[in-house]
Amino acid sequence: MKPRERVAAVLKHRQPDRVPLFEVWIDNDELVARIGGGDLQRTHVELGLDSVLLPSHNLPGSGAWKDGVDEWGRVWKQGWYAGGVVETEADIERYTPSVELVEQCFDPASAREVRRRYPDHCLFYGSHVAPFTSSYLAAGMDTFFIALHRRPEFVRRLMESRTEWCIGMFQRAAGLGAEVLVLGEDAAHNGGPMISLEMWREFVLPYHQRIVEAVDVPVIWHSDGDVTTLLPMAVEAGFAGVHSLEPAAGVDLEHVKREYGADLVLVGNADAATLCASDMEAVRSEVRRCMAQGAPGGGYMFSTCSSIFEGMNLEAVEEMYRYAATLAAY
Repeated sequence: MKPRERVAAVLKHRQPDRVPLFEVWIDNDELVARIGGGDLQRTHVELGLDSVLLPSHNLPGSGAWKDGVDEWGRVWKQGWYAGGVVETEADIERYTPSVELVEQCFDPASAREVRRRYPDHCLFYGSHVAPFTSSYLAAGMDTFFIALHRRPEFVRRLMESRTEWCIGMFQRAAGLGAEVLVLGEDAAHNGGPMISLEMWREFVLPYHQRIVEAVDVPVIWHSDGDVTTLLPMAVEAGFAGVHSLEPAAGVDLEHVKREYGADLVLVGNADAATLCASDMEAVRSEVRRCMAQGAPGGGYMFSTCSSIFEGMNLEAVEEMYRYAATLAAY
């Protein structure tokens, strides 16, 4: 099977010829330079992945990951998130870019070139400008979570503004050829969801449903932390799958596969911590565990539980995907 056919089969809950390799975010410049010659999409292919990321970029002049307040109201200090400034309705207006600016985040010529170079790979797009995560980062943790109790209408307006932008981005990405979309919506920690299930149903689920209904391609939900108790609402939202399944947060891939594998494609669960060390047998052991628990019957795509980030051992990253390819066949 061709890589994009392999991914499509899994998303339809059919067993392909082998488990797809599907890393969502590669944020390691050294790795991109080393095996991709500085080209991110080539890096995906050279790692043996079945997918390539649709090219995109922040709005021109964006302050994201720099210093100061960016266009979303997030505060950055030397590239690290340091809080949010959105506290009022006026702030929401000030720190919400017009959906018309979505066009400035994509270059159609670059998208066409990637499809020309890699016609057999699954083209996908992911964004962290999502209703819940983008809202609590814009307001700051304290302001947002207090507002959930004291100013629910403010929270809804904030989340609405992020939802509209997300839909605009996803629709444009799909129009440029993205066959899978990834919603980066971090919603949990090691102890479980950041908010109660009742609040999730009231404040978050409706926006997730809107996003999924607004596009004609499958949407995968990404979240770090233990999201196990939220998975029934992931199914209800209409997500095609879920990514991260962080083992260090207590997510049991075997349990999730048994309980939710019929409804959700599972992506990830390989512990990223093993890639920060030099024990290659530990890397291979982690690959074997994920394949044994996730692969049977289809419905699983192998990847780390987070991303390929700066500071990882590059040899470990390459060994993980080299070895995964040897175990992936059904």
